[in-house]
Amino acid sequence: MSPDTTQSPDRPLRLLLFGATGMVGSAVLAELIKDASVVGVRVVGRKPCGIRHAKIDELLLPDLFEIASVQDKLTGFDGCIFALGTSSVGLDEATYTRITHDLAVAAARTMLAASPGLALVFVSGAGTDSTGQGRTMWARVKGRTENALLAMPFAHGVMIRLGGLVPPRGFRPKTPWMRWLFFVLRPLFPLLRWLLPSLVITPERLTRAMLKALRGQAGKPRLEPRDLNALGMT
Repeated sequence: MSPDTTQSPDRPLRLLLFGATGMVGSAVLAELIKDASVVGVRVVGRKPCGIRHAKIDELLLPDLFEIASVQDKLTGFDGCIFALGTSSVGLDEATYTRITHDLAVAAARTMLAASPGLALVFVSGAGTDSTGQGRTMWARVKGRTENALLAMPFAHGVMIRLGGLVPPRGFRPKTPWMRWLFFVLRPLFPLLRWLLPSLVITPERLTRAMLKALRGQAGKPRLEPRDLNALGMT
């Protein structure tokens, strides 16, 4: 019988977080600050996340593909939340693959070398193609990325197939077209959450699900929106 690798729900965690300036990453970071079991978060990114707190320190790297150069600063961590990503709109497959797949894999290899036994949750998307061969470009690239990460020796590796996220208060998208879309859709989120409760998730519930996944309580390597909502319940 294989050993039980699940962790106590109140075991203190030191975490790495990629993508803290995006909507998902910033929402999760705000919740991690509130969680008493999270004792520290090292935010890795190109630009400051804009949040100051005693739990947070930042590791800024202008080119994240140079992550191996700061491997010594990634030691001693229990888990990583990888929420770094970009929209595929306007990108060809090679460019999207470099940003989505190649960067995630490079970071994962460096983190594992620095902190063996690390757990990982990777923010993917609902509709991701596990075969990596489908017709939709972003879905097959995400699928190949998931497969590559799941093949690595993380203590727990869980792919978060996020559907809709209720935006955190005060979040403002960086690109003009996303700001316009955000402005149009934001009033609809309460209605969407009521109509599609299994597809839309709050930052609080998402973060709880991620922390449980990092502790080996996910039960499966890929969590669809319905799974996330169930796992994130108190």
